Amino acid sequence: MCFSSLPVPSYFLTPFVFLTYNSAKMLIYTDIVSGDEIVADTFNLVPNKDFDILWECDCRKYLKRANEDFQLEGANPSAEDGEDDGGEGEATMVHDIEDQFRLVWLKAEDGAKPSKESYKTHIKSYLKKLHKNAAAGFAKADDPEAAEKAWKTKAAGAMKKIIANWDNYDVLMGQSMDGDAMHVLIDFREDGTTPYATVWADGLKEMKV
Repeated sequence: MCFSSLPVPSYFLTPFVFLTYNSAKMLIYTDIVSGDEIVADTFNLVPNKDFDILWECDCRKYLKRANEDFQLEGANPSAEDGEDDGGEGEATMVHDIEDQFRLVWLKAEDGAKPSKESYKTHIKSYLKKLHKNAAAGFAKADDPEAAEKAWKTKAAGAMKKIIANWDNYDVLMGQSMDGDAMHVLIDFREDGTTPYATVWADGLKEMKV
């Protein structure tokens, strides 16, 4: 699979500024199935170290009150305990990628997170869609058959990796909640504090804005 279009790493957050996709000359990545916006190149998208068929980007979580655009996770960790400056509205924890692209968090505590068995059924069908989307790349390779075989091996390994870690993921879907589309998976890095999202590279389509 060709990664020539992989976005150049760039900082998407500063301590006090939350950049949104209103910036000029951006790449927004949409879901090839649903057309939902999933992520943009304001996030530092990099291939997974084991399976480059997956892309990853670090995220942030922060408290957001109803009817507010955003509230960054502050320097004072007590904010996560519900202490605030007296603003109105209940504060809930959200992911920045969720907030910026109107993703829907399927929370386990609400009974909305798909079971592992349900995801297994979904991913087998979903990988067929990814394979179809990746086919043009196989044809351009020096050895199309070898390229396709390598893709299938990576896809199988990535699927196994995800299923093994399923219980640890926050699961999100695009705004339309199309059941046939991509699930965005969020876990924590080895430091235990940095959330990161995982998406399927071949499940995304570039859109310049």
